Amino acid sequence: MSSPSSSTPAAMAAATVMASLRTLPFPLLVALVVSALAFIATVLRHLVRRQRPVYLLNYSCHLPDADRQVSLEVCEYFGLKCRRYSDDIADFMRLIYSKSGLGQETFAPPFIFSGKFEKTLAFAIQEAEEGLFAVVGQLLAKSDVTPADIDVLVVACSMFSPMPSLASMIAHRFKMRPDVKAYSVAGMGCSAGTVGVDTAARSLRCLPRRRGGGGGGYALVVVTENTSLNWYFGENKHMLVTNCIFRVGTAAALLTDNPSRRGDAKYELVRAMRTHHGADDAAFHAATQMEDDRGNLGVALTKDLVRVAGAALRRHITALGPRVLPVSEMLRYAWRVARARAAGNAKAAAAEVPDFQKAFEHMCIHSGGKAVIDTVGRLMGFGPHVVEPARATLHRFGNTSSSLVFYELAYFEAKRRVRAGDRVWMLAFGTGFKACSNVWRALRDCGPDADNPWNGCVHRYPVPPPPPSRTHKHYVSLE
Repeated sequence: MSSPSSSTPAAMAAATVMASLRTLPFPLLVALVVSALAFIATVLRHLVRRQRPVYLLNYSCHLPDADRQVSLEVCEYFGLKCRRYSDDIADFMRLIYSKSGLGQETFAPPFIFSGKFEKTLAFAIQEAEEGLFAVVGQLLAKSDVTPADIDVLVVACSMFSPMPSLASMIAHRFKMRPDVKAYSVAGMGCSAGTVGVDTAARSLRCLPRRRGGGGGGYALVVVTENTSLNWYFGENKHMLVTNCIFRVGTAAALLTDNPSRRGDAKYELVRAMRTHHGADDAAFHAATQMEDDRGNLGVALTKDLVRVAGAALRRHITALGPRVLPVSEMLRYAWRVARARAAGNAKAAAAEVPDFQKAFEHMCIHSGGKAVIDTVGRLMGFGPHVVEPARATLHRFGNTSSSLVFYELAYFEAKRRVRAGDRVWMLAFGTGFKACSNVWRALRDCGPDADNPWNGCVHRYPVPPPPPSRTHKHYVSLE
């Protein structure tokens, strides 16, 4: 007589499956077993290696006072009054500015309005403090976090690294704890914002968990640029472009891995990735801080810049795509490439890219210059609506370097486009040469905060796209 357990539905199903497996050819049976073991191993590895979730609690972007706004007329006045530029150089800068995509309401550093026409350390310190202190104070106030709560502080500024450091200036001003882990990042170019987020997230995950199973704490990321000491007074046209498009801007972001703050957070960090292309000579020298033959300090942007950016972008999305794109889009991409190669059109096959709009609802594309936005849009197959936030940010705020991607994120929120579950891609390029990505998932619908820099002007955007550049196109900036 059979036992009761042998007649249960589960036992009968198991016996049926085993009987079916015995009828399979041995090679097929081995393949099934190996596949099942590989699947189990993958799931276990994912569970073991799963990192603590890191959330973007909130962020703030600095909006300088209206008396710091700079238009083409102000730029021309400064250029004429300082008596440093010839008529030919003035005409060149006027042409670059008119084709740059910048509007008439960007913000310039303090020394432009001082009447002294000299770049000094005092003006650089003033520029740094005005942006850093304002944006950190705003962010902490609206996030219900005190300076004493900050465990990790990451401050990034590419072209200004004073002593004491910018991180020390913030720690001193806001009286942070003695054990705060402070990092000052320099020389990273416009990618410093995305790099700073990655650095802060990694640091948070290395902190010991607090009592009661809580997370590691809070990380404050502050990104800015400082043009006061790098304003160029020479005649090298490759170095004059930065005067025309770099503007004042600062952003701060507050990250946490404390699960109890998930309900207050706006976004969760899904992935951070960066690829470095500095081994290539052209990429390494594409944007360089240097002195000209007369000793004038500035940043030189070479004619290879846009080409280098395009090549770096292709290599970067090759690494990023398999990690973010759905399988269906990867298969479609592989089919398009295979079809082009089968037709003997290797150039068309190389030009194929996956549709990243299948992976992200919103894209904060690096908006360091009109030519870069055009290049990214063309290579990625993005329509005008995708690159609209980048063009709007360049027009309203100019090239603010590492803080650009946060001004773009603020644009999406000001337009009330972000919904819970939406995926956001921040893409930035940096000197060296780097391509960096942060991928976020919205945890709730996100509208504009009271300190959103687009409040009061977002209704004027999008503006009509600028005409295509026909001359001096190799001088338009990436960084």
